[in-house]
Amino acid sequence: MKFKDLFKFKNGQTTFVFVGGKGGVGKTSISAATAIWMAKQGKKTLVVSTDPAHSLSDSLEAPIGHSPTLIMSNLYAVEIDPEMAMEQQQAEIESKKSLATGEQAMGLDLLGDQLDLASSSPGADEAAAFEVFLQVMTTNEYDVVVFDTAPTGHTLRLLSFPDLMDSWVGKMIKVRTKLGGVANTFKNLIPFMGDDGNDIQSTAELEETKRRIDEAKKVMSDPERTTFKMVVIPEEMSIYESDRAMESLAKNNMTVDGVVVNQIMPDIENCDFCQSRHKIQQKRLALIRQKFSHQTIAEIPLFKEEVKGIKKLEEVAEVLYEGKTPEDVEKDAILL
Repeated sequence: MKFKDLFKFKNGQTTFVFVGGKGGVGKTSISAATAIWMAKQGKKTLVVSTDPAHSLSDSLEAPIGHSPTLIMSNLYAVEIDPEMAMEQQQAEIESKKSLATGEQAMGLDLLGDQLDLASSSPGADEAAAFEVFLQVMTTNEYDVVVFDTAPTGHTLRLLSFPDLMDSWVGKMIKVRTKLGGVANTFKNLIPFMGDDGNDIQSTAELEETKRRIDEAKKVMSDPERTTFKMVVIPEEMSIYESDRAMESLAKNNMTVDGVVVNQIMPDIENCDFCQSRHKIQQKRLALIRQKFSHQTIAEIPLFKEEVKGIKKLEEVAEVLYEGKTPEDVEKDAILL
């Protein structure tokens, strides 16, 4: 099966593609190239960076904000900044605490519990990324959404987030119940408090949140709508980490249908170093084909220059999705 044939689309429903792997293997380049290729196929595409160390804007050579930014026809991009959101929330909390008097003071201890819950809740990065997933999942505004994920550990937490949220929402229900009559004091501060402090309404809102979480779990585990593409380089550490990650993804009912082997060294004459690296990589490629025999494998050569900018990313996409060889695209941009 060709790599481009892995993508499936349902009319009126967004297709989700997660691109992940070990740090430094080229996830952002593959994500951006994939998004560009999708956009050129006429698909309205959003590429989302969930990595705290954002490099998507550098890769696309375009400024990207906290809301979708138009990059080119059919292509939008966004970089999630949970750290800024968390700092703003903490500043508001401290301001409210310092001004609390009278009846408000009754909720200070419980507010402290809320802060403890916030600090022990699932990571802010994963929380912000999951919120974006919920938004794009329900609106179906885009034909395809490509997630440029953080290194493996962060990504696994993100994909297990729906299960963690069940526990999180349960704790928030307890906080809401304990606050009782003073809940309205903190309605703009504590999530799920509602607009009028009414217990029944708040419970209904929490139930709606649970419903959205359950729906998200269904979408994320549906191979017709959501798939994971693993990016590796022909080195043992990358291969074995990716192999372990696939086991964890399977436990989260995520379908890994494709593996992109990036930065493959060509066989170059009159270069002992190049030939040595090429020989080692060929052994690692054999290991990759053995371990990932159930996935479709695509290979990307090592580029001579840094892969950044629309033109270079289009060349990556041509190799990855159009079946072109390095000789078919600009030689001076590909081969050493």
